[in-house]
Amino acid sequence: MKIVFATNNKHKLDEIRDILGHEFEIVSLKDIGCDVDIPETGSTLEENALMKARYVFDNYSLNCFADDTGLEVEALNGEPGVYSARYAGEGHDSEANMKKLLEKLGNNNNRQARFRTVIALVLKDSPKESITLFEGIVNGRIAYEKHGTEGFGYDPIFVPEGYDQSFAELGLDIKNKISHRARATQKLVEHLKDIKQ
Repeated sequence: MKIVFATNNKHKLDEIRDILGHEFEIVSLKDIGCDVDIPETGSTLEENALMKARYVFDNYSLNCFADDTGLEVEALNGEPGVYSARYAGEGHDSEANMKKLLEKLGNNNNRQARFRTVIALVLKDSPKESITLFEGIVNGRIAYEKHGTEGFGYDPIFVPEGYDQSFAELGLDIKNKISHRARATQKLVEHLKDIKQ
């Protein structure tokens, strides 16, 4: 089955392809000639994911899924949440985002946090489309400083539960098995396999 992943983020694309394996042909926005910066103006991860998937479905008539991910820090009342990618401004600057987060947390001993991914899947289904949402959560804590060089986004400061290293130290093999995106993607895969049968 050919399906569009509504992203041009190479890290996300590689991660999803790695998790999904060869059963599905995953193509990016670039692959279908979509160079529009699809707006993410929703107030929740669910709204943003659905907005992106619907845009591709409505404009290209292709099966599509899209994700939105937020880092939710307990001591900051769930910040940065839906604004994770642009926490320090519109530039999607990971370094600036991490710096702002660490500064806001300061020496607060409550470092509890979680990554949450929501995937919205829109499929052609006569007589209309079908929409399904999948959620993946990984709990953990925010480190006091950055560690590791692998991964992207907040990976150098997020330590998943049950580990004493950050996502950026653990490496992609482990991250792709335990991450929020891996958990949401696993639900997506199971759903797609059910449909194919």
